[in-house]
Amino acid sequence: MLLAVVRLPWAGDLGIHAATVQRLRHSLLDPGNPLVDAETPSPYYSPWILVLGLLARLTGLPVFVVLRIGALAGLGLLFTGVWRYVRTLSAHRAAPALALLCLVLLWGPDLLNWSGFLGLNSLALTVAYPSVFALGLSFHFWAWLTTTLRAPTGWARWLGLGALWALILLCHQFTGVVATLGALATVLAARPDRQVLPRLAVALAVGIVLLWLWPYYDFFALFSAGTGLEAIHRSLYSDLLGRFGLALLGVVALALRWRRDHRDPLVLFFALGALLFAAGGLTGHYSWGRAAPAALIPAQLAAALETVSAGRRAYRLGWACVLGAALAVGAWGQAGMLGYVVPRDALPAPVAAKYRPPWVGYHWITPWVGYGQVVMARTVPSRQIPAYGPYTVAPGYPDVFLPDQGGRDAAVQRYFDAGTSSETRRAIARRYGVRWVIGPAADAEPWLRPVTTGPAGQVLYAVRD
Repeated sequence: MLLAVVRLPWAGDLGIHAATVQRLRHSLLDPGNPLVDAETPSPYYSPWILVLGLLARLTGLPVFVVLRIGALAGLGLLFTGVWRYVRTLSAHRAAPALALLCLVLLWGPDLLNWSGFLGLNSLALTVAYPSVFALGLSFHFWAWLTTTLRAPTGWARWLGLGALWALILLCHQFTGVVATLGALATVLAARPDRQVLPRLAVALAVGIVLLWLWPYYDFFALFSAGTGLEAIHRSLYSDLLGRFGLALLGVVALALRWRRDHRDPLVLFFALGALLFAAGGLTGHYSWGRAAPAALIPAQLAAALETVSAGRRAYRLGWACVLGAALAVGAWGQAGMLGYVVPRDALPAPVAAKYRPPWVGYHWITPWVGYGQVVMARTVPSRQIPAYGPYTVAPGYPDVFLPDQGGRDAAVQRYFDAGTSSETRRAIARRYGVRWVIGPAADAEPWLRPVTTGPAGQVLYAVRD
């Protein structure tokens, strides 16, 4: 993973996080929309990204160097958080290491790369995302909450727990849901007495107030915003056995834990996560599928802990053999991740066949395109170009606070439609202040001047005045 941080393979959402750091390094107080030239808030302006933006502003370091620093911090926070939380569940010295292996390998033969999902390949691609930082905080949060419920503590600790809960939600909202379900399971399992309930209420109130006070976006507006996220997340409900099949071993371990203790925190955690995930699939709220880690994490941890549980030595040895075989299958499924840390031609052919090349990026346009200039580009380039400082006409991702996203998307689609006239294209470019266009040679217009050619035959055009 440290080598993956050095390479920092680019896929998915890395561009929007880089763009957000770019905006904050130029203006901490009024960064505007990170992707398009508009003065709108954005849920990507989280406390963690604010820290990284401040670091970039104070040091002058390039954004991708700052993201690597953030990845190291998030990775360290994640591994230490897992270590601390597992220690609250088992005193066996092997438990934390086994837990880490299960979290990154006990998935399925088919890859799922998504922020908030801890498969090894997914983690390599998302290590610089706020979701990894938020997951690390979540494990520390659960550990801290568990120890707090076990021994009487003062009000300060409860206030800190409320603040930490709000921080997780602000850094990555979907991971915040997972953290909340884990905290609820921890509280239900602990069966706190009446003296603890006022402290829990105060901690909850502190978190809600901090969420309300966050100045960069309205957290509570996310509940009513029409996000268009359901179509994107629908794929989370496909190929469940191929993606999560190995975690069924953890479900068996959870059943064994339930027989021993009907209020086991991992069992309750799994039940809450599975219920929310299933509800999303049944009701068409597919974005609720992002709660899947709330079912996967407790199952994976239970599979690890069953190896070191009390009982007959023969049983533990047999379970260890089964778990070892499952981890080996999971490791083979994730083996393509090695291509992110060593050259592909150095890999054995079967491993190289599993490797999925990351995106190339758009650094080749930076000698010409300046910060804050608007580029007309299709969706995939629009997910990368703002990372270097320019804006695009339409955001590459759904934006809950951008009121004219539909119009912007339609304008880009119409611009690149083969039947659109040159005059209409020119009018669209003027409307959005377009200075540059990226497309194939077939997109050339009399009022465009070719400047340079990039990968896959893409041409950077300058708009003539």
